[in-house]
Parts: sequence; C-alpha cells; structure tokens
Amino acid sequence: MQGSRLLRLRAVKAFIHMRLPSYPWVLLIIFVVTLPLVNPWVRGDGVGYYAYVRALLVEHHLSFENDWRRANLSFRMYAVDVEGHIDRTCYTNTGHLDNRYAVGASMLWAPFLVPVHAVMRALHRLGLGVRVDGFSMPYVVTMALATALYGFVGLWISFRLASVYVPERWTFLATLGVWFASSLLVYMYFDPAYSHAHSAFAAALFLWYWCRTRPQRTVAQWAILGLLSGLMLDIYYLNISILLMPFLESVRRYWLAWRAPQHAWQALRRLFLANAIYFCATTVAFLPTLITRQIIYGHPLEFGYGDLGPSHWIHPGLWQPLLSSNHGLLTWTPITLPAMVGLVLLRRYDRELAVYSLAAVATLYYIITCHPDWHGLSSYGNRFFISLTPFFILGLAVTLHEASRGFKHARTTYVTSALVIGGLILWNLGFVFQWGTGLVPHRGPISWKRVAYNQVEVVPGRLGSELKSYFTNRGEMMQRIELEDVQQLLREQGQVGD
Repeated sequence: MQGSRLLRLRAVKAFIHMRLPSYPWVLLIIFVVTLPLVNPWVRGDGVGYYAYVRALLVEHHLSFENDWRRANLSFRMYAVDVEGHIDRTCYTNTGHLDNRYAVGASMLWAPFLVPVHAVMRALHRLGLGVRVDGFSMPYVVTMALATALYGFVGLWISFRLASVYVPERWTFLATLGVWFASSLLVYMYFDPAYSHAHSAFAAALFLWYWCRTRPQRTVAQWAILGLLSGLMLDIYYLNISILLMPFLESVRRYWLAWRAPQHAWQALRRLFLANAIYFCATTVAFLPTLITRQIIYGHPLEFGYGDLGPSHWIHPGLWQPLLSSNHGLLTWTPITLPAMVGLVLLRRYDRELAVYSLAAVATLYYIITCHPDWHGLSSYGNRFFISLTPFFILGLAVTLHEASRGFKHARTTYVTSALVIGGLILWNLGFVFQWGTGLVPHRGPISWKRVAYNQVEVVPGRLGSELKSYFTNRGEMMQRIELEDVQQLLREQGQVGD
C-alpha cells in the first residue's frame, strides 16, 4: 500500500516537472492536429491557378477548357453555357482561354502532383478504373495538403526569423496569432487552390534569406536571392513590392561606397556585378510566367489585367482597404494593427530592416488602393495582404515584447498577452464561420452590428452541427455555400429578387 502511494507521488512529481515540448515542436503538433480541416476544393480564382499544373500533367498543353467547364458555378456561370460551350469573349488573340492567374502556385504543387499522377496512370493501366483527369480526389487532396504544408513552412520560417530579434515565447504567440487570427487561415485550409498561402511561404523564405545574407552577401548568394525573387513574382505579381528591399539595400550601399575615400571603385564594381547577376537570376526564375504569358496572350509582358488605367494610379482609395466594412484589413483582421505598429518599433532592433520592411508594406498597400477590386470580391478579409505574413509575425512579436517591458511580472504579462491573442483568434474563428456559412455576405459591405450579434447568439448554436456536416458531408455543404454565393451575386446584379 505504501509502495503504490509512493509510486503515485513520484508519477505526479514527474508529470509536474515534465519538460514541455519546445515552441517549434508545439507549432508542428498544432499543424498536424489541424490537417483534417483541409478542404480539397477548387473554386474561384483557384480554378485558374490549378489549371496550369492539371492541364500540363493530363493534357500536355495550356488548354484550360476542361478546367472552365468543371469549375464552380459562380466561376463558370457567365463563361460556359448549359451545353458546355465557352463564350468566345473568354479567349485571347492566340486562341487560349484568358487565364490571367499566376503560374507559381502550380509550380509548387507540381513536386507533389507529378508522383500522384504517375501512380494514378499505373493504377489505370492495371484496370482499376481510377480517373486520371486531375479532378479526382487523389489530385485535389494532394493539392490541398501541399498548400497547407507551404503555409505552415512559411509560418515556421517567419517564427525563426522573428526569434532572432525577440524571445521565442513572444514569437510563438505572434505566429499563432497571425496563423489563426488573419486571413491566412482561410486560404491555407478552406480555399487551398488560391495562391496566397504559397505567397506567404515564398515571402517568408525570401525575407529570411535576405536577412541571413545581408551582412556579407556573396555573388552566389545574390544569385540565390534572385531565384527566390523570381519565384515570389511567379506566385503573386504584387510581391514585386517586396523586391523594393534589395533595391533600397543596394542604393544605400552604392551611396556609402561613393562617399568613401576615392569613391571605393572596387566595391562599386563588385556591387554592380552582384546586382546584374541578381537581375539575371530573377529573370530566369520568372521565365515560367513570361513563357505562359507569351503562349496565352502573345506577349511575355501581357498579364491580362487591362483594367488598371492611369486614373487608378492617380486617384487611389487610400483608406478603404484598411477600414472599410467591405473586406478592410484592420476591420476584418484587427490583429494586423499591432503587427504594423511593431514594424515601426522594429527600428529599435534593426533600423535598416524596419525601414525597408515599411517601404515594402507601403508600396504593396498603395498598389492595392489603386486596384478597382481592392476588396478582393468574395475575399475573407483582404487576402491581398497575406503575402505580408512574415512581416506581420515579426511586427507582432516586437509589439508583444515591447509591451511586456512596462510590466514587472513576466508570467502575468505573458498570460495577459496570450489571453488577448486567444481572444482575437476566437473572434476570427467565429467570423470565418459566419463568412463561410453565409451568415455575412461573401461580397460587399457587411453590418458590424449583425456580425457582433451572430458571434454571441448564432455561432455557438450552429457551430456543432456545421462542423459535423463539414467532416461527414462536406461535398453537400460546399455546394450549398456555392449556391448561396451565386444567389448573392445575382441579387447584386439585379437578376433575382431578395
């Protein structure tokens, strides 16, 4: 009896003093646990992104007719008739469908989908009756899991980068906050055919490598940085704003070399050579985009976005992308506010990084304000800013760390910060639920009074049944959501009544 009690006491003591997993391992565990949330669905803009890899794998050319015909209803309703004929206005002068979406996401999916396609072809030859068309479940599940993986790796890299400046306990909270309280959550799990999670990954990889090589970057490292820059552009054209960082860095180095005694001609020549190699490497990595633009539009620099006239650049809508109820960044995902404040505070840790980061963020913001569809149409939050995920994590970590300095008790401060981040996560999860199930419109302005009411009165009651449907009858649930989206789109256009 005494022996068993002693064993129990030892077990309790061992449990109390058990070493918890390190923060990176906790992030990995959370990612694995959330994988069942991944939604194997191709819809909206995702049709265009996924079409490249599917068409090349299955049909061996950039003919997207099958992708358009198999697209979700809101995507094809004005392009494909009931008999499967595609409207002639959807074609370019080269006879290809007007697929303006970037090719980079398909490039990142390819390493996962190529072996899946090989296995599917082998099974088909064995007479097992599998569909080798790129639309069947093995393909789409692989695509969705790959998207989630890229999103997580981007978060992991961002966590590592922020930990260079701020203790891990704060970067851990910042990573969780941006992961689950921003728009990334939707495009990492629920709309995986979009390119935003890939863009966050590429931006994080670029920023990490830029910071790592900044002190004494060799010519070879400039070339690698160029390849990463080209990849960012392949994935998302708006990432050109992030390329302002190596540009400003080089301008500063030119200026310092010019001011040195006798103008430091050797340093100037070496930097010019490095920049030339960087530009060439960026161009090489950007070739997949240039080639697909040439095939589809007949010109390598035609990107299909002809609706951005000079008036848009001169008269941007400066505050709408931030504060509008129509998918404003701060109103829909308020965690980005302390994140951006942190980028200003970052100057206390790394002034150069802070200035370049703010310049890149401001440039991206200006580009978005000039776009007529700055709200992202049926976007959750403002998805155009998801590319800034590594900057948000870095900035939020700095804000949390700086805020903690004003308090004496570290444990109390950390618990308070965790509760605040947890509250923002819970709000965002409820908001995502409302948006996904149609409690708030997918498109256009929303009523904040209605959102607040739903968060308290509606979401708790419907959450259980909707989650059950999501895991047991997801296909029917997605079709219902799609029909609700189409009905809203028709109401906006005055084709159906309320």
